Amino acid sequence: MALRIANCSGFFGDRRRAAAEMVEGGPIDILTDDYLAELTMAILARHRMKESGSGYVPRFLDHLQDVLVSCIDRGIRVVTNAGGLDPTGLGAAVSAMADRLGVNVRVATVSGDDMLAVAAQLRHAVTGEVMADRGLTPLTANAYLGGWGIAAALDAGADIVVAGRVADASLVVGPAAWRFGWDRDDWDRLAGAVVAGHIIECGAQATGGNFSFFTEVPDLPRAGFPIAEIDEDGSSVITKHSGTGEMVTTETVTAQLLYEVGGPRYLNPDVVARLDSVVLSQSGSDRVTVSGVVGEPAPITTKVAATAIGGFRIEVTFVLPGLDVEAKAAVALEALWARVGPPETFAEVEVRLSRTDHPDPGSHEASFATLKVSVSDPEAARVGRRFSNAAVELALATYPAFLLTEPPGGESPQVVYWPSVAPQPITVVTVDGASIGVPPTDPGEPWPDSELETSPTKPPSGDESTVRTPIGRAVGARSGDKGGDADVGVWARSDAGFVWMERFLTVERLRVLIPETSVLEVHRFVFPRLRAMNFVLVGYLGEGAASSTRSDPQAKALGEYLRARLVDVPRSW
Repeated sequence: MALRIANCSGFFGDRRRAAAEMVEGGPIDILTDDYLAELTMAILARHRMKESGSGYVPRFLDHLQDVLVSCIDRGIRVVTNAGGLDPTGLGAAVSAMADRLGVNVRVATVSGDDMLAVAAQLRHAVTGEVMADRGLTPLTANAYLGGWGIAAALDAGADIVVAGRVADASLVVGPAAWRFGWDRDDWDRLAGAVVAGHIIECGAQATGGNFSFFTEVPDLPRAGFPIAEIDEDGSSVITKHSGTGEMVTTETVTAQLLYEVGGPRYLNPDVVARLDSVVLSQSGSDRVTVSGVVGEPAPITTKVAATAIGGFRIEVTFVLPGLDVEAKAAVALEALWARVGPPETFAEVEVRLSRTDHPDPGSHEASFATLKVSVSDPEAARVGRRFSNAAVELALATYPAFLLTEPPGGESPQVVYWPSVAPQPITVVTVDGASIGVPPTDPGEPWPDSELETSPTKPPSGDESTVRTPIGRAVGARSGDKGGDADVGVWARSDAGFVWMERFLTVERLRVLIPETSVLEVHRFVFPRLRAMNFVLVGYLGEGAASSTRSDPQAKALGEYLRARLVDVPRSW
């Protein structure tokens, strides 16, 4: 019988009622609650500094309070990474809640990911720099753990498993490996669970949320959260409870499958999943079968996500209305630098003029352009009130119709994301006060690099007439951040569309459509079985979302930006 794993959270602030909806909406075996992203750990660290000790996700306690009694009554196990920086503290809070509710609960914690003690010596995965050599102050450092610690906790009889920084898909891998008794080298089965876990980890993004063709999705306000029905062979069916909104189709699943994955080899601490092997098929209404997943041995290292305080930052945004926008921008900058000092005296300066104004504007706001000035420096005083007050002082003395988007503020800490790798650590599982160590998987001899066979694509006919239209009328997209890189996954809606897309949307074409990439390294990966491609824009977000000065610091809107660009598309579509 399939193991039904339901996920009720995809990020730090997801829907409060989702846990109750998943428990009450139909039969499930496991309830997962996924909260952590690269940025979340820094948020938790700052929260811990303010609250003196609370480094976990408090929203989990809200979710659990709604469903704890029902889960125990129905035998539903709960697995979460809400422990964040303090799984022990959250485990104690869960036990205290159970006592208040009069429920007998066995709580396990999964830890071993904390690497803060050695963070200063971590080498940056891209630049090779050592953190200490940059003069950064470590804030967090966490190794990504696999699912075997979760499996051990469930095997020990835990009703609630509270983990720290396990890989997102591990919330599914652990329960599946436990239920079916998989071996450490059941690579294909484990890879199938990784793919299922990745599909449901972001909640409603698998059921039609954030979907390019959202006008086709029914009942968006009542989004149903995803369920993975996992079979013993590692294949799965992605579905949702009946009677909920949105939909599960091969396209909604493809969109999530492409999300922030990089290339075809998707590394998890327990296995490498070959995403170019995945086959999706519509097997019923709101049911998509995931099969054919090939797994390769686990890597000997694991990702380490570290963050550090890299100084202080402030942003000031001028509104430039009406005529002579570029001249107004030049005047504003000249006057600002005259008051705060030349730009070269600051550690980092970024100036971005956004021409959101329109000729012959049809409304007041349509006449506005904006000039954003972002400045960072090791000295807080240089980028605090002194800087923002200097901007305000320009109000009556520079360009006409001077406006700022918000009142002057102070400096904020600049959090730098620091990706690294390290040998996989021992996972520590604690149940009823007793702890055991769960070693990482020994991958054995490395497998040779290989490519999977795919059917050749047919060349397009040479006499196809075209029409000028947004490329998004032909392809879907989903984008996001991966450290300092941005990922843009695109998929075609038909076989003919994929043939055209693969030929048309090259790296060179992408540089034209997204000119911000003209000086960046860009990689393209093709997934023929999914009729999809993924582009990795190296360094698009600088040192990561926490310190990016872009208006879209996590690149969530980058895919829709691409879809809005005009291209020549075959008229027959």
